[in-house]
Amino acid sequence: MLPMFQAQSQSTGSPAPNPAELFRDYDLGGFFDETVAEDLTPRPASDRLCRRIAELAPGDLARRQAAAETAMRRLGITFSVYGDARGKERIIPFDILPRVITAEEWRTVERGLKQRIVALDRFIGDVYGDQKILNDGVVPRSAVESGEGLKKACMGLKPPRGVWCHITGTDLVRDSDGTLYVLEDNLRVPSGVSYVLQNRRLTKQTFPGLFTDNDIRPVDDYPWRLLECLHWLCGGRVEDPVAAVLTPGIYNSAYFEHSFLAQQMGIPLVEGRDLVVRDGFVQMRTTRGPRRVDVLYRRIDDEFLDPAAFRKDSLLGVPGLMEAYRSGRVALANAPGTGVADDKVIYTYVPDMIRYYLNEDPILPNVPTFRCGDPDSLKHVLANLETMVVKPANESGGSGMLIGPASSAAEREEFAARIKDDPRDYIAQPTLALSRVPVLCDPAPDGSLNLAGRHVDLRPFIIRGPETYVLPGGLTRVALTPGSLVVNSSQGGGSKDTWVLSGEGRAKGEGEE
Repeated sequence: MLPMFQAQSQSTGSPAPNPAELFRDYDLGGFFDETVAEDLTPRPASDRLCRRIAELAPGDLARRQAAAETAMRRLGITFSVYGDARGKERIIPFDILPRVITAEEWRTVERGLKQRIVALDRFIGDVYGDQKILNDGVVPRSAVESGEGLKKACMGLKPPRGVWCHITGTDLVRDSDGTLYVLEDNLRVPSGVSYVLQNRRLTKQTFPGLFTDNDIRPVDDYPWRLLECLHWLCGGRVEDPVAAVLTPGIYNSAYFEHSFLAQQMGIPLVEGRDLVVRDGFVQMRTTRGPRRVDVLYRRIDDEFLDPAAFRKDSLLGVPGLMEAYRSGRVALANAPGTGVADDKVIYTYVPDMIRYYLNEDPILPNVPTFRCGDPDSLKHVLANLETMVVKPANESGGSGMLIGPASSAAEREEFAARIKDDPRDYIAQPTLALSRVPVLCDPAPDGSLNLAGRHVDLRPFIIRGPETYVLPGGLTRVALTPGSLVVNSSQGGGSKDTWVLSGEGRAKGEGEE
């Protein structure tokens, strides 16, 4: 347990702390800042937070930051940073200053995400079913069939409850004018929700008084909602369904999350070697003999899920799992095949899907995107590489990108050759002036508080179970390197707690310790 927050006592008659003093030397850098207004005063949603920080004794915030980092090490909250010379595993850098989102804005985000996931879910079912959207030419058949995410083994599948995407992480970014855009959809095995829950616990332990003063929506019911979704997928076919989390093992970069969620839900964490398909059912090896498993929250990519259906050399999956799934004897979340909509080329068609399936205009816009497979777009991208962000269609974690403004002429030349070699595999977007929030840096030379702006994105998590639930806030990822736009944890980014204000009085339970 971290030490509880205690405000610095103010002597009788002394003026109240001025939160604007926190940002006297703050550099907005020409970007939209979500905490600090143009006049260097706190925005209304962050005013109470900034007042409390201004009340702290000198050095107190830095001590609490250090205590939070110690707690993360003790809890083993780690992530693999590939290519990091310091070692493969380290704690997720955590910044103690929360990001605050208003209730009004969150209502729009929530409606937009629910709209988007319904359309994407229908698209996946359509692609593996009647293919109406392809036959009608709304999404080109060639764009789907040329993608890595389409799995022939999933054609004709009928997932339990008719739902394909049970857990989704959708990345949002804010541009210089304050507009929120959808950057990408993560529909296979999205990670990061464990850090949302742990970040909240650390912040509550550090600033418990703030949860009394602010109407902050809770996030700690996520594991219960996830387990409810897993049980719901069994559709009443078993009275007391057995669920488990299927992990690739300890060497996976998100293994902490797999074990954490299993522990929070009170269900087993299993690897492929712990399971066997016998008599058509999935059986889990236990010290008391085989036990039937009814639903798996799988954190293994499609390719490795079942060597009988996908990669024959996979040692991570379970032979016969897909046949058991197809016959309705086990449920899987997410359903195999969802990667067909996790392709960055397919992402560009989501607004069309929303109009096609729902007859609605998108609530949350996409980032303007060029498909390099289109000859005219390819010509434009190659002529403007120095101003664009170019991404491979099927990579994740920030891998394989070109950030034009930060690249050298040699890097752009090499990337141009890659694009020409396989134009379908690349999309390009203008370099957005991502919004920033303050982070705590090393103290200034005079020992005073040193806050600096860093770029952020946001990954809310959506569960499609008995109802569609959007976790309030989600994972705020921070590009901790000055000037960097890369926020991914696997590329060395950090994270913050994300507060969504309820606007309806104190959130139940959040102020209690």
